[in-house]
Amino acid sequence: MMAQQETASARDGRVRLRTATEEDDAFLYQVYASTRAEEMARVPWDKAQQEAFLRMQWDAQQLHYRTHNPQGTHDIILLDEEAIGRLYVSRREAEIRILDITILPEYRNRGLGTPLIKELMREAALARLPLNIFVESFNPSMRLFERLGFSVKESDGINQLMEWRAS
Repeated sequence: MMAQQETASARDGRVRLRTATEEDDAFLYQVYASTRAEEMARVPWDKAQQEAFLRMQWDAQQLHYRTHNPQGTHDIILLDEEAIGRLYVSRREAEIRILDITILPEYRNRGLGTPLIKELMREAALARLPLNIFVESFNPSMRLFERLGFSVKESDGINQLMEWRAS
């Protein structure tokens, strides 16, 4: 019942975006680290080693996004006024690319990201461009993208380039 209420809330406009600022760096790092929690639980490193590794990976990811997608947007996903995730999008000449959409674990599977993806789908349809995202084959969000009509365009066995095109 609670998930249904929160899904309805997402549809009612309680989920929105705001541009990320430098003041969001600690939160954005927390969101990033949440994506690596399972992996970190399996390594034989202490907390300091895990933190050093995650910081190095976070810095590398941020540099990559800035270097390869200078025109990209970087937004904080808000539920009401609470920061719950991040959305990076690169609007390119031949496509709109979702670079990353991540919602904190405690907010996942409530339908909160779906309206954001659907809005990007509307934008892509109006621009007559495909909407793409890379998804790891083991990532549970693969099912969401498939339900929304995305299909695998390319695969290297681990990473799937998912694409959606308006009919």
